[in-house]
Amino acid sequence: MTHPESDLPGRPAERALDERPGGCADPAMGLLLTVAEAAVMAMLLMWLALRGLGRSHAPIERDASPSPNPGPQADWTPTIAFGVLALAVVVLAAVLLRGRWYWAGGIQVLVAVALCTLTFTSAPWPDGHASAPPAPAPSPTWNSPPCLSGGDSDECARSGG
Repeated sequence: MTHPESDLPGRPAERALDERPGGCADPAMGLLLTVAEAAVMAMLLMWLALRGLGRSHAPIERDASPSPNPGPQADWTPTIAFGVLALAVVVLAAVLLRGRWYWAGGIQVLVAVALCTLTFTSAPWPDGHASAPPAPAPSPTWNSPPCLSGGDSDECARSGG
């Protein structure tokens, strides 16, 4: 019975394809890719913040014709940007796992899950619960009794009615 590790003629090239990256190259690659993705994410967040700042100071255009949707339009740019980054990380994770870089690929899978979660939470869903401003507080319905003495409101407040 022969062992798969035995030296058979014509097998060295095939055995070289089966070997995984040795030493600490695999975890180091995962760490390096994660740092690079964090840098890309920081630049993306900075771009989105500057874009949002520019949009908040933009003049409001008034049209003579009423629009069918008077509310503010949903901004899908952050969702699309996070989705593209998440898709790139998913593809990178698949390539790494296929190339037997298990540590680096596993780390990329975790980063991809975090980015997919961020993508879904940044989406402006139709019900608007995530980005809608809070409803204004209801105004008090209690009306003070009229002043019977005929004076002003300060006089009635001091006299108790």
